[in-house]
Amino acid sequence: MDSQRKDVGILAMDIYFPPTCVQQESLEAYDGASKGKYTIGLGQDCMGFCTDVEDVISMSLTVVTSLLAKYQIDPRQIGRLEVGSETVIDKSKSIKTFLMQIFEESGNTDVEGVDSTNACYGGTAALFNCVNWVESSSWDGRYGLVVCTDSAVYAEGPARPTGGAAAIAMLIGTNAPISFESKYRGSHMSHVYDFYKPNLASEYPVVDGKLSQTCYLMALDACYKHFCEKFEKFEGKQFSIVEADYFVFHSPYNKLVQKSFARLLFNDFVRNCGSIGKEAREKLEPFSTLSSDESYQSRDLEKASQVAAKHLYDEKVQPSTLLPKQVGNMYTASLYAAFASVIHKKHSTLHGQRVVMFSYGSGLTSTMFSFKLNGGQHPFGLSNIANVLDIPGKLEARHEVLPEKFVETLKLMEHRYGAKDFVTSKDATLLPPGTFYLTHVDPMYRRFYARKADDNAAAAAAADLPKVNGH
Repeated sequence: MDSQRKDVGILAMDIYFPPTCVQQESLEAYDGASKGKYTIGLGQDCMGFCTDVEDVISMSLTVVTSLLAKYQIDPRQIGRLEVGSETVIDKSKSIKTFLMQIFEESGNTDVEGVDSTNACYGGTAALFNCVNWVESSSWDGRYGLVVCTDSAVYAEGPARPTGGAAAIAMLIGTNAPISFESKYRGSHMSHVYDFYKPNLASEYPVVDGKLSQTCYLMALDACYKHFCEKFEKFEGKQFSIVEADYFVFHSPYNKLVQKSFARLLFNDFVRNCGSIGKEAREKLEPFSTLSSDESYQSRDLEKASQVAAKHLYDEKVQPSTLLPKQVGNMYTASLYAAFASVIHKKHSTLHGQRVVMFSYGSGLTSTMFSFKLNGGQHPFGLSNIANVLDIPGKLEARHEVLPEKFVETLKLMEHRYGAKDFVTSKDATLLPPGTFYLTHVDPMYRRFYARKADDNAAAAAAADLPKVNGH
């Protein structure tokens, strides 16, 4: 089996995000914010959100069943299932256990793995766990499956426009079109209170926005330093941003992504990389004597580095920004939705290219790692992955709601958070066929889900529902 264990990585992907969204421009007006505060200041276009019939479990059920069906994967071929999420449904029972209903139907209960939790980093931890399993002596030859699922919501105030919701599923195995360059991985872990959820009676976090941004950039610097050191150790040459074709960042909001890539350029300047052009060097030279702490607070450096990095940002980062700008901050799914955007836009030209990923979770945990891409073969080819993702179709099918409806929905969700013995609206009108949705929570807090069927297959699907819901 060792001879088969090469090019371990992502074989297949699928994504689901709610069909309901609110335009950031409309939200600006509703909130009485200055024009452009959310669209230009944050760099966001639209925000997806769950109504009362959707949650992280329903989205996970939807995306896993979709991936298995579209890539024709027998559920018995899955040997490990890891879920990354920071959306707490239960303090003991993992989201993964809900997904086991899909595998129990095929008689497969021999599936390792549980949930990983640490803010937005849990999906990356889940991914590493699956990759490490396939690379280990414990691997039994079956696929790993990673699910990143979150609903990001905030209390009324300046952080609310940075919400979002989505679930992503990734199939892990060998001979993958998206393979890990594991030896270059660089991490930074620290203890900080920048974003956390200490109040278990509320879904909303405690956020120190300014500290969180600084922590993000500090973590980025540290991870980049370790990543570069490992690259140079193995390759015998200096790493700079020109060594990667694309950079993908965890995206709480797009403006931070712009700042982050500019920060990498400044890092290359400080390290005196030969790839820094004369024009960029001249723009950054006035800041060469700043201490690290001073550099994080310098607005002038921030502006100058973004100007210097603009042409490279458009080439290496902009393709990753589609879904994060349109759906919002998807927490654990955010980084991989950004990567899915690259596959959507560039799948036909990605063969042989390197994509550098930066994952950040508040509190804090962070890693920079890289993928090497190749064409792959159907069904595990980049073009087929792009077709399955169907990002344009899913975006086009969404339903825009007024800010008043969005706020009304969040108030209902506040009231129901942690509640029991209630029935949802069961309104599946806007949901695509095949989507799971929450129907009710019983007096013992047990959650039950149904699945929207195609009209011409309603009777057949209804017969399967008792099994899916565990009734």
